[in-house]
Amino acid sequence: MARIAVIGAGAIGGTLAAWLAQTHEVTLCARSPLTDLEVETPSGTIRATPIILTDPAAATPVDWVLCTTKTYDCAGAAVWLTGLMGPETRLAVIQNGVEQRERFPMVPRDRIVPVIIDLPAERTAPGRIVQRRDGTITVPDDANGEAFAALFAETIVAAATTPDFVTAAWKKLAINCSGIVSAITLRAAEVANDPEVAEVMRGLVRECIAVGRAEGATLPDKLADQVVEWTRRAHPQSVNSLHADFAAKRQTEVDARNLVIVRLGEKHGIPAPLNRAMAALLIAGGER
Repeated sequence: MARIAVIGAGAIGGTLAAWLAQTHEVTLCARSPLTDLEVETPSGTIRATPIILTDPAAATPVDWVLCTTKTYDCAGAAVWLTGLMGPETRLAVIQNGVEQRERFPMVPRDRIVPVIIDLPAERTAPGRIVQRRDGTITVPDDANGEAFAALFAETIVAAATTPDFVTAAWKKLAINCSGIVSAITLRAAEVANDPEVAEVMRGLVRECIAVGRAEGATLPDKLADQVVEWTRRAHPQSVNSLHADFAAKRQTEVDARNLVIVRLGEKHGIPAPLNRAMAALLIAGGER
């Protein structure tokens, strides 16, 4: 049994905390008090009563810290690390983008596990979550990655390692970067059926492919067409998180999903004008 702290009580954090609490000692670090967790999963409802902390000063060292906050809230998450991180504690960063390790420079890189997650879930109320699919987790194929994946052995979340995490992360970013078209148009996944919009999506992904390759990822040219096709096959009313946050006038992860392509492209002398332009339009349209 591992001692695990989950930072963030949103849909992802709450779902992971509930599953892990079935077999591990879990502490949930949240902004507001909760009594328990209840998650409606594809295999039935699970309940958990993890330790709930709302004061970082009350945190004590654990074996694993899972950061599930939005990418723009890393400073808030870092406040918890002083109490949670012991000399052997490892930090799993479960966030969008390709800069998981860079977001927590105060933690040694060899104790950070970057995590790719595909876990459709929605928080309907504090501590109440609907999990739409079993979900998957992908981590690097090393000792830390194997240890992290083992935490989920008795859950329905399929956690596995990959020998090429860089490619996996950039492939996920290719999907995420194209989602900005839904946010700007305020249309769900069905927007990909518009031929002109689909071509914009392909352009966004092609820029991601070029920069990703410069960063060491192996990405085929056909990925641009695949992303459009995957979007078309999604539920027509499916809304990605960037769209949901923008529509609700919340801060978005446009930096981690689009502007990162621009920044890293500049490092390699590769322009990404479409990602830059779409991000500028989103920000001008009210992104906080």
